[in-house]
Amino acid sequence: MSAAVIRRFGLCLMGAVLAMAFATAQSARAEVQITPVTSAKGVTAWLVQEHSIPFVALDIRFQGGANLDLPGKRGAVNLMAALLEEGAADLDARAFSQAREALAASIGFRAGDDTLSVSAQFLTENRDQAADLLHKALSAPRFDVDAVERVRAQVIAGIKADAQDPNTLAARAFGAAAFGDHPYGSSRDGTVDSVQALTRADLVVAHRNTVARDRVHVGVVGDITPEALGVLLDQILGDLPEIGAPLPPRAVYGLTGGITVVPYDTPQSVLVFGHQGLRRDDPDFFAAYLLNEVVGGGRFGARLMQEVRVKRGLTYGISTYLSPMDLADLYMGHVASQNAKVGQVVEVVRQEWAKAAAGITPEELETAKTFLTGAYPLRFDGNANIAAILVGLQMENLPVDYVATRNARIDALTLADVNRVAARLFRPDQLRFVIVGQPEGLDALK
Repeated sequence: MSAAVIRRFGLCLMGAVLAMAFATAQSARAEVQITPVTSAKGVTAWLVQEHSIPFVALDIRFQGGANLDLPGKRGAVNLMAALLEEGAADLDARAFSQAREALAASIGFRAGDDTLSVSAQFLTENRDQAADLLHKALSAPRFDVDAVERVRAQVIAGIKADAQDPNTLAARAFGAAAFGDHPYGSSRDGTVDSVQALTRADLVVAHRNTVARDRVHVGVVGDITPEALGVLLDQILGDLPEIGAPLPPRAVYGLTGGITVVPYDTPQSVLVFGHQGLRRDDPDFFAAYLLNEVVGGGRFGARLMQEVRVKRGLTYGISTYLSPMDLADLYMGHVASQNAKVGQVVEVVRQEWAKAAAGITPEELETAKTFLTGAYPLRFDGNANIAAILVGLQMENLPVDYVATRNARIDALTLADVNRVAARLFRPDQLRFVIVGQPEGLDALK
């Protein structure tokens, strides 16, 4: 076993130990102690200290993400993000990989629709060197020709594979119909043609527009003090550009109720359904969140699971979810069924949507409260997961005490609150189904 493999094994082992330590702690209490930290250069992070293991996890997110793709350059931010670990400053791709291995550090980058995400985990003893490596990747990516062509080929291969996946086709068809020319209306990966046409100059522009301090959020968990974290933040982020490109406008939702079929040769159809949802900062969001758990949360006790799977055997699973994005808000669902049964699935979902608009029972309210409050502490099951939660809370403009007060907010919901919101959330006449496959039984439903 090589030294690098041994170091990596040690890092994974310590990460697992720390995860178990946090899981044990969180089973006894439904909160973590969060300390806001602001560096000398004004970079802010939320910190959860855990000094029992010499290990630190960071989650960094730049708001904007693939939504900052310029017209005609779709996929630029995604390709740029994939290249951040393919060489930086004086290190080419191979040297960068070797440096990361030598430090037993994990560093990753991912472009989402609304964010460019950075995750890093490293040992306390290697903290400064790992921070320097991460700083190089964020501030001075090389975009070498050989790396660009290699990663471009990987991205294009993924695009071609997605074009054969019914789940991806359904989600993208819904987005295209709902949002048109807005970035939400197309894949952040781009198309084969758009990615093939991207130049190194396009990647440089995508990097400059996205990686800036004005919209950065940071969560940190592990063996580090607030004072040391302030220094670390400036080491990694302090000399990045202060302001990035402006965000695009909010997306205009363009769908009405109905059914859209995308023909695809498969024995099982995929259905994506939904309509507009609620913003995360809407006062009714907590009630809507609880309602979703009752109707389509994915548990066997949820209404849709009972009616579509348990009672009728029309699917293996069905679920719904609120999707409050930065620039639009959806309430979505997903299910797959044999082509011959699709008409029945659509009919039952429509019926349950109409019933849900009339509200839920006191028993359903209490069951959902018990589940949601009991499951919440289980999310805090490792340093990297907690760091990601800290960043998510910041991006949603939630207060630093949210973790401690969240369950109380759910417990405070009354049946009157929830049923008032049900009439607002569930809009049966606006429910749009996008179906990929060869569905049957739809003629009488359109």
